[in-house]
Amino acid sequence: MSRLAQTDGLTDIQREILSTVRSFVDKEIIPVANELEHKDEYPTDIVEGLKELGIFGLMIPEEYGGLGESLLTYALTVEEIARGWMSVSGIINTHFIVAYMLKQHGTQEQKEYFLPRMATGEVRGAFSMSEPGLGSDVSAIRTKAVRDGDDYVINGQKMWLTNGGTSNLVAVLCRTDEGLPEGTAPHKSMTTFLIEKEPGFGPNPKVKGLTVPGKIEKMGYKGVDTTELILEDVKIPSNRVLGGQSGRGFYQMMDGVEVGRVNVAARGCGVAQRAFELGIAYAQQRQTFGKPIAQHQAIQFKLSEMATKVEAAHALMVNAARKKDSGQRNDLEAGMAKYLASEYCKEVVEDAFRIHGGYGFSKEYEIERLYREAPMLLIGEGTAEIQKMIIGRRLLEEYRIQG
Repeated sequence: MSRLAQTDGLTDIQREILSTVRSFVDKEIIPVANELEHKDEYPTDIVEGLKELGIFGLMIPEEYGGLGESLLTYALTVEEIARGWMSVSGIINTHFIVAYMLKQHGTQEQKEYFLPRMATGEVRGAFSMSEPGLGSDVSAIRTKAVRDGDDYVINGQKMWLTNGGTSNLVAVLCRTDEGLPEGTAPHKSMTTFLIEKEPGFGPNPKVKGLTVPGKIEKMGYKGVDTTELILEDVKIPSNRVLGGQSGRGFYQMMDGVEVGRVNVAARGCGVAQRAFELGIAYAQQRQTFGKPIAQHQAIQFKLSEMATKVEAAHALMVNAARKKDSGQRNDLEAGMAKYLASEYCKEVVEDAFRIHGGYGFSKEYEIERLYREAPMLLIGEGTAEIQKMIIGRRLLEEYRIQG
């Protein structure tokens, strides 16, 4: 076995795509990832390379200029990219969530206007649900859009936008509860708006009242920009309501988040694979008591546990992607994959860190970066606790006692 986490049943086209991406990661991402991450520098050259490879159009239908590939192909691509540097996979994740939401829920005019330019990377997407006081309670969203003739006026503050500065299209979830009867469930009074803006920070020159204050300083997951979004009397035309009808935003966003959870699972798999590679390589080079530490039983036990976790997480992630591709409901599988992959990623990275000993604490070694990156996966697209709630509720649906 040359490497872990092989996937059976792939087409020749899928294998060719993954081989090309793997080569790009090895040549263009891994050699520069540590330097760019330590500088917190946006990987412009890497992004341009991904554009040339057609990665930004991977799941966009061919009729709109994309490659028309499956979620499985995308997830395996993300796994490869995250193996090189997780931040790069974050750049394409939010883009694809927005593209997927447009493909599934957009009007024909919205698809024709956005998707061809998203396929080339000319338009790059970000999506925004969270707010400063929100956490996991999406129903508590306070950012509000009020109808004003043919427009909506939006006021509020959003938080944790990946690509918030570098994107030029943001899908924003807002409350639109005017005209609804009192007591209407919160999730039925939400709408997704497609806001076009100029890339950059500060007051936006294209959208009056819209401000991206600056990058949020983070422990890890650097390079990619994570931001707030402030909206003060931002006027958006009604034809930029996703799908053309208000009140459907919650369901649209949750559909996109299922894709995002498969993506986070794939990222966890990629980071865990890289941590295993670093750990097993270092274990064969570092000597103690007259022999490589890989020959010590304690280290072999650790390596065997790490490899098993990498394989298990990969299998669950592939299953979740295939379930979504089949058109079936996959919230259970996506929740399980995201939960297991992120938890196992943290454990595999920590074991690789321990194998490195004191050198793992040095910024000269790649494992130090992975050790700071892994915790983000425990939070992104829903915490472990949220995944357990989703899994538990779905299990009770499936195993409900009759009578």
